Amino acid sequence: MKRASVLLISIISLLIFGVQCTFLEEQLGVKFGKETYILDLPGIEKRGFIRAAVDNNTSGYYIYRGRRMGYEYELLRDLAKRLDVQLRLVLVSDIDLAFNYLQSGKVDVIAMNLEESPERAAGAAFTIPLGKVNSVLVGTKSGGKINSWEELGQDTIYVRQGTTYASQLSQIKDSLQLNFTIIPTSDQEESLIDQVVDKEIKWTVSDQNIALANATLYEDLDISWKVSKEGQVAWVVRNNSPVLLEKLNTWLEDKQKRFIPDLYAKYFLNSKNSYFRNTSPFSSLAGNRISSYDEIIKEGAQQLGWDWRLLASVVYKESRFDTTAMSYAGAQGLLQLMPVTLERFGVTNPNDPAQSLLGGVRYLRYLDKFWMERVPDMNERLKFILASYNIGQGHVEDAWRLTLKYGKNTQSWMEVAKFLELKSDPDYYQDPIVKSGFAKGHLAVNYVKDVLSIFQSYKALVEP
Repeated sequence: MKRASVLLISIISLLIFGVQCTFLEEQLGVKFGKETYILDLPGIEKRGFIRAAVDNNTSGYYIYRGRRMGYEYELLRDLAKRLDVQLRLVLVSDIDLAFNYLQSGKVDVIAMNLEESPERAAGAAFTIPLGKVNSVLVGTKSGGKINSWEELGQDTIYVRQGTTYASQLSQIKDSLQLNFTIIPTSDQEESLIDQVVDKEIKWTVSDQNIALANATLYEDLDISWKVSKEGQVAWVVRNNSPVLLEKLNTWLEDKQKRFIPDLYAKYFLNSKNSYFRNTSPFSSLAGNRISSYDEIIKEGAQQLGWDWRLLASVVYKESRFDTTAMSYAGAQGLLQLMPVTLERFGVTNPNDPAQSLLGGVRYLRYLDKFWMERVPDMNERLKFILASYNIGQGHVEDAWRLTLKYGKNTQSWMEVAKFLELKSDPDYYQDPIVKSGFAKGHLAVNYVKDVLSIFQSYKALVEP
């Protein structure tokens, strides 16, 4: 009897775990491991988001006047739109670590302009080229330009660890039998360029695109000496993600004629715009401000008990920090309050940033109090508050009632959001328990996702 019970349990375990894992592997493209799982495109699409490793620099990803920017970022945003998934960025300054993240499944693609090498290609697959690039020696004009490698003498060149720069320089050094020294460092290219400008080091090597962007900031920078011949650069996926690779290549082919060249010109050929984006106190590359209204946003956030960058995310989503903004429906001010709400929360001049923002804060506090008893967990309640702010608490309350009626978890935003999206379906908005009628609930659900996505970006790039 005991042996029969053990056998039965073993069979059930096999059915539950063995069959289930096989099914998920086939349906989602999931490969189960000890700590993580690997997804190809079908799994990424079902999961609903793609994770990309990016660099926080002038070419990768940064915040400027509250707006997320960067050459790679804008490319990734377009890719996510093509795949119909959300974009989640993982900031990685160490290139070797980015490859570790890729292999472990922490990211699905490395969105950095990388040259293919035998070491890198061993466990990864490169897309078709995004473009061509040179690596250049970076020094200063006042420090003395060189006309031959021999003129370096016994100088030291600092290079970013994980790049191909060290091997490029080693080949030159060995072939010409030179005496300069190569020191790899964990510092990024732009940090090393700053050290060159500040005379802390004499030489570094950089991707020509990054060097061009920085040359708009520093007149004394010399980037005329090329280290390597023009090479091709690409993005990287795992070699066991063939469907994703194929989709990426198709997308890149479509974008080569117009989109990529235009984006390249925007970030690397327009010196005036590059200068302002890279030196502004409202750029995460140079300062730590999001907007001109950070001080009053911080005051409002303190009243709410929020991270000020979260409130800044709501303001950006609502008005792009424009105090005169007005929606087609008549919403006004930094937090886009409707006339009836302006009056209710004591805002007499919606164009006054302090009045407008504090009026919005009072409304958010009211919504927090409204949902507090029903949704005790603050992280979950925040999503109810944001959705209510966007579409009105009545519509969110209708979705909450529907969630209760159908026996789902009313304290889970994921569950309530499903019914909020169903409020455009007459089978649901005509239900007697629905008090506020029809609503385009999917817009409010997307609003919550957008605000929280902006918040994650601000948290990553702007100090508290």
